[in-house]
Amino acid sequence: MATSGAPFALSFPPGHQRLESESAFSRASTVTFSMSTNEKAKFFTPARTFSLYPLVLRCGGVSDGRMMKSFAVASFSAEAELEEAVEQEKDEGGAVAVATKPKKGKAALPLKRDRSRSKRFLEIQKLRENKQEYELKTAISLLMQSANTKFVETVEAHLRLNIDPKYNDQQLRATVNLPKGTGQTVRVAVLTQGEKFDEAKSAGADIVGGEDLIEQIKGGFMDFDKLLATPDMMPKVASLGKILGPRGLMPNPKAGTVTTNVPQAIAEFKKGKVEYRADKTGIVHLPFGKANFSEEDLTINFLAAVRSVETNKPSGAKGVYWKSAHICSSMGPSIRLNIKDMLDFKLP
Repeated sequence: MATSGAPFALSFPPGHQRLESESAFSRASTVTFSMSTNEKAKFFTPARTFSLYPLVLRCGGVSDGRMMKSFAVASFSAEAELEEAVEQEKDEGGAVAVATKPKKGKAALPLKRDRSRSKRFLEIQKLRENKQEYELKTAISLLMQSANTKFVETVEAHLRLNIDPKYNDQQLRATVNLPKGTGQTVRVAVLTQGEKFDEAKSAGADIVGGEDLIEQIKGGFMDFDKLLATPDMMPKVASLGKILGPRGLMPNPKAGTVTTNVPQAIAEFKKGKVEYRADKTGIVHLPFGKANFSEEDLTINFLAAVRSVETNKPSGAKGVYWKSAHICSSMGPSIRLNIKDMLDFKLP
């Protein structure tokens, strides 16, 4: 930047490298060079005073134009060398540290999914090590400690299998009778006709009907947990596929909900018969009790579920069948099981 006025005394910014030369310009005035690294070169006029960065030139009373041009060439050369040094420093990994405000509370948690968890969940999550495999007995004990909500939580098993359900010979759908029950009250509805109608009522079915019940279901009636049907009713039940299918209530022979022995089917589902199937990723999700069960009862139910999944192994499953197994309560963290210990576990 050009400046004007009378010649003035030379001054240098503190901490700058200083080079002086008095012999070359003794007839004019003292010329002083000072280095700066925080500003760019400024324009000047060859009148009295000029300033170029990073090489800062100060001169008073100079009128020789050639000397001014020499100063300009030297200044631009120094600036080019400085820019090259800065670029080299950047290439070596030099970076300017920017101070940021430290995060507090849940925002400081390393995992993003934990930032939306409740304080209760974060506290009980410390009871188990993440990704560590536990023996069945230890895992059941940890599960009981983590189920501390105000309501009775359901205990669930999540079994990952080495199958691809998109192939027919790798699909898994079956039922298991839990010896200690599910801890839930199951409402059973039966679609039948003729003499089976009275059998279903005497066996303890909550709802029994025929075509009239089909019309009620089409109208939105869904006040039941299981729907059983006799084979002679299936042609009429087919019209309910779009309603019952998405809810998992459509009668199916593989699930034991299409049968001629209605009283036996009602008794099994009332006592704790559970239907399960592998989802599209090959994982089986099934409940095997309540958190108010004893550890022994939960262990018995879980082993019954494992034995059923093992027995109904699809014919197309190749290689290692079990990939992983986890148990958890409805509102608690999952606990990973040791597969070998789970399969070899024997009740005392």
